[in-house]
Amino acid sequence: MLKIYFVELAWGFGRFSDVHEFEKPNDEQALKLMNSCAVAVLEEFEDIHFAYGVSDEYSFVLKRESELYQRQSSKIISAIASLFTSTYVIRWGDFFPHKELKYPPSFDGRAVCYPTYKILLDYLAWRQVDCHINNQYNTCFWMLVKSGKTKTQSQDYLKGTQTREKNELLSSQFGIEYNTLPLIFRMGSSVFRSKVSICLLYYRTLLKLCIRRKIYNGLAKERAKLVLAFCSLSVNQLYDYIHFQEAVAVKNGVVVSGKKPKREGEVMVDHCNIIERGFWEEHPHILSYS
Repeated sequence: MLKIYFVELAWGFGRFSDVHEFEKPNDEQALKLMNSCAVAVLEEFEDIHFAYGVSDEYSFVLKRESELYQRQSSKIISAIASLFTSTYVIRWGDFFPHKELKYPPSFDGRAVCYPTYKILLDYLAWRQVDCHINNQYNTCFWMLVKSGKTKTQSQDYLKGTQTREKNELLSSQFGIEYNTLPLIFRMGSSVFRSKVSICLLYYRTLLKLCIRRKIYNGLAKERAKLVLAFCSLSVNQLYDYIHFQEAVAVKNGVVVSGKKPKREGEVMVDHCNIIERGFWEEHPHILSYS
């Protein structure tokens, strides 16, 4: 049985971030540049179905039946790492127009084969948990440093503290509610291709409207999803209907005004919960698992 290839790129960018004066604890533009590179990788390699990025690392998942470079791990790592790095250099100016790139980054990589999607999803869930833990700690740490404490004092202050205590520290001393920080910091970034012809937000909006109008005669929500997925409406009819309802959705805060639906196959970036099963059920085309 073929195993699932998983490729992880990482780089110790402590010196790089210091030289280029990245914002601490998170530089949103630097994270968006990383996301842009990941999107380029998925656009280039169709066998890569999913990627997850946080801080200075990105993980790429190839489909089980992939024959990319005859499944030679060294060539796969080399191709992904070189494209990611070169894209980072080329697009630097798009995200830092007033900052010179003083030297290029370098990424190392490793390839791992997982026997089942369940094990792979467990790994990805662990990476997202780690994203939260590290972000919460780093937010506290750098706020303490910026308040005048040394790095050693800040480390000692946080030693042994739990999630609740860190949240209280941020709230009481710095007026920061952790759960209101940008999702890109707390959740990391997921990159994948849209399968359906409308983006998830519009899909949910349409589903809610259909259920509200009892189009499905009281069918349960999960069954309603299946009915909608196999309904006879054409793509154009769906778009027309959604466009008609957009003003209502915007008014109710369901979608952001001016946000266009994703076309089928378009690579998209989302900052969502990939720990819960719900994400994978809403995007069954990404991975096949049971």
